[in-house]
Amino acid sequence: MMRRFGQAICLTLLAPLALACTPQQQDDLTRDAAKRAVRPVLEERLPGVPVEPATDCIIDNASSRELLSLAADAVTGPTANTVEIVSDIATRPETIRCLATEGLPALLTL
Repeated sequence: MMRRFGQAICLTLLAPLALACTPQQQDDLTRDAAKRAVRPVLEERLPGVPVEPATDCIIDNASSRELLSLAADAVTGPTANTVEIVSDIATRPETIRCLATEGLPALLTL
């Protein structure tokens, strides 16, 4: 399902060039779109904190279904659904470990 969404994005973006995206490019497009929905949520909840490492942790620990939902939210802007998904992912042990190892060092360099 994620690949179909990514493929649709890819075909829309690259149709004028008559190029096709690889599955990896489709996944990358979906992840990039999902990041655009996650960043504003984190910026609102963590003002002044570098959000890139936290965004990466959220995206890396999201399921395919969550990534698709977040990518769709990137079109309309963050919604209550976006906040709920980000909050759910942020409380997972793997995400907490990622935030501690990746996010905390970024915070300490401020």
